[in-house]
Amino acid sequence: MAPATKSSGRTGTPRDPSRRALLAGASALATAGALGAAGCSRVASASGVKGGDLLDRLRAQGVARLGIAGEIPFGYIDTNGELTGEGPEVARIIFRRLGVERVQPVPTEFGSLIPGLNSQQFDVVSAGMYINPERCGQVIFSEPDHQMLDAFVVRKGNPKGLSDYADVVRAKARFATGSGYAQIEHAVEAGYPESDIVIVPDQVAGMNAVEAGRVDVFAGTSLTTREVVKKSRRTEATKPFAARVDGRPRVDGAGFAFRRTETRLRDAFNAELRKM
Repeated sequence: MAPATKSSGRTGTPRDPSRRALLAGASALATAGALGAAGCSRVASASGVKGGDLLDRLRAQGVARLGIAGEIPFGYIDTNGELTGEGPEVARIIFRRLGVERVQPVPTEFGSLIPGLNSQQFDVVSAGMYINPERCGQVIFSEPDHQMLDAFVVRKGNPKGLSDYADVVRAKARFATGSGYAQIEHAVEAGYPESDIVIVPDQVAGMNAVEAGRVDVFAGTSLTTREVVKKSRRTEATKPFAARVDGRPRVDGAGFAFRRTETRLRDAFNAELRKM
């Protein structure tokens, strides 16, 4: 496992019951629908086909490559070696409806998902990626398919009493989060020095850092933190909370990311997502 490092730089699902619950929750995202389309949709195609030709190529190939970050429950390889998670399970159904029979995982670190997409290592990011302005400058997003609160991994008993980012700042706690996670921005907004943030590869490395006492707290999504501490006797997850950004509570929406030239694929994907 890669060691924890400081940097200035996140943001498997049990198959049927959890997937249904997450899809049902998508109906609550009507108010967030503009988040996935506005600011990410008006782009020109660099290819000879208006809106890109990737959808046609995927239909001909019969397979779409999904970039995942090995993060439960968003997108991961399970103990049987099979691709699963909220994102891949939704994508599997949508691509079949679009005439693409199979999906294939391409695992990478979360912070490498957008660079990997834009260098054509895979066709779609399917990893519960939060939609924010910085990312909208690099990729285009589907409409949000879920919203998520933040939570912390802390030592058992939460000895420093950390319940939000303001507590982390007040306690001068040693703070960690994942490579490319949106929780970096959330902590900085609360006043935590970006140069002091410990960046780890993923949630397992974050939990290990808390267990070993290298950091006091690891921040991730509420689902991620709840899942990872199930494997630990020395840590626990805090209650979910909304981060404050620009002075207001924000509950981030997440979606599937596409290359900026591939508006035709994104729009076809959105049409099927709405039906679900």
